[in-house]
Amino acid sequence: MRLRSTSSESSQPLSRRSALHEKPLRCSRFGPGTEGATYDRPVPSPDPAIPPRTILVIEDEPGIVDFLEQGLRAHGYQVVSAGDGDRGLELALGGAADLVVLDMMLPGRDGLEVLGELERGRPALPVIILTALGEVEQRVTGLDAGAVDYLTKPFSLQELAARIRAQLRVAEQAPSTTLRSAGLEINLLAREVRRDGELLRLTTTEFELLVYLLRHRGRVLSREQILRAVWGYEHDPGTNVVDVYIGYLRRKLGVPGHPVPITTVRSVGYRFDEP
Repeated sequence: MRLRSTSSESSQPLSRRSALHEKPLRCSRFGPGTEGATYDRPVPSPDPAIPPRTILVIEDEPGIVDFLEQGLRAHGYQVVSAGDGDRGLELALGGAADLVVLDMMLPGRDGLEVLGELERGRPALPVIILTALGEVEQRVTGLDAGAVDYLTKPFSLQELAARIRAQLRVAEQAPSTTLRSAGLEINLLAREVRRDGELLRLTTTEFELLVYLLRHRGRVLSREQILRAVWGYEHDPGTNVVDVYIGYLRRKLGVPGHPVPITTVRSVGYRFDEP
């Protein structure tokens, strides 16, 4: 797959080309027997003010992986890939994706096992499964296991991109009951905290403090602000309760080599850093 400019584009007035912010992409339908099944479509340049969404591709066929990585990046997505179910599940549970494209036939854990683990660990993560043509039972089983959509091989990148956009819109419109950052996932309804898929046990106060930090990640929060929001009382110059509970969170949430990104801002307070 490659990006190419056409003579018709270069002959357009510069003002019109700048207003469109588009470039043609030539893509092939992936799969045997589809040579020449190509299409040209404009791919909008991503808005630099909006962080790109991350698509995790779990697929063991290098040709398909390369096809999806190049095509989805051209559509403005970040793409992460894994060649087996075990690595794919690790990345998905670690918060590395906004949507998963999952092949059902994988080395290690197969697609059905991956779906089962994601249903327990990240139930709100949309998964689109890839199946072989004619495998109706496999598609039905995958949808029953938690997948939101499916495509059969061979498939069109144009159709896959449209299905990804649709599922991301659905996810954005759903009420937010989960906070995610730095491998942490907080289920606000169940009041559960996981890091890289592992359930952690926090006290009520630790949970409320973590939620407050994540809701304001990237911002410096003073000790006075934290006291009011979490403990419900005004500044007390004699208390170090905020510092003590920050220490609790760091010990409980940190893993070797990957401390929780709570930064101490000298003489002010704390900041939860976005990775």
